[in-house]
Amino acid sequence: MKSIFDLSDRIAIVTGGCRGLGQGMAVGLAEAGADVVLVDRQEANETADMVRSLGRKALTLTADLSTIGVIPSIVQKTIQTFGKVDILVNNAGIIRRTPAIDFSERDWDEVMAINAKTVFFFSQAVARDMMKRKYGKIINIASLLSFQGGIVVPSYAASKGAVAQVTKALANEWAQHGININAIAPGYMATDNTKALREDPARAKAILDRIPAGRWGTPKDLAGVAVFLASSASDYVNGHVLVADGGWLAR
Repeated sequence: MKSIFDLSDRIAIVTGGCRGLGQGMAVGLAEAGADVVLVDRQEANETADMVRSLGRKALTLTADLSTIGVIPSIVQKTIQTFGKVDILVNNAGIIRRTPAIDFSERDWDEVMAINAKTVFFFSQAVARDMMKRKYGKIINIASLLSFQGGIVVPSYAASKGAVAQVTKALANEWAQHGININAIAPGYMATDNTKALREDPARAKAILDRIPAGRWGTPKDLAGVAVFLASSASDYVNGHVLVADGGWLAR
């Protein structure tokens, strides 16, 4: 059974790998045997050191994923360094919290660009390499707001709804080429994106009271989920949004 989760000789790109969920998933993939390319606005040195401490190779690339123009060079650099791309984790994302009545066009466009547009075009770029080998695993990071509307985060909810739908759309077209495209929908996780919520006593209590597991999630909670979707264990899973939320949606 261990062999179907083995990622030895696999090459993974993880966007937003500097910290938080991206770091947790990158380290999980490395623990399973993958070499990892870390893409972030700032050097992901801490994550790279963690990957290398596991005996795996790590390459850090700094890039602003608010525009898709940087994507071809990232994929090219990965292929030049490692020869291929086996796994893509589309984790990079941003959030803007403002009541819908006051939400600006700029905030809308910036969130949609990184959270939705980049996810599609990064997937497209790696799929071109994956199709040559009839193998690939693309993991998009969705959200509970792929299913719910949220409060004061209209563009984030829209972008994560888009992530869930593009995951299904790509699976419909690319499964025949040996590519699995799935998504993880994390629940309320203790990361930078939820700092404002955790610092609001009333909101933090309301959230925690609804989570059956009785705690906020951590980046480590996504490591095993990412390994599953990146490995042969998920070869017949396609177009699925896997929720990791401590039971929030079941409540």
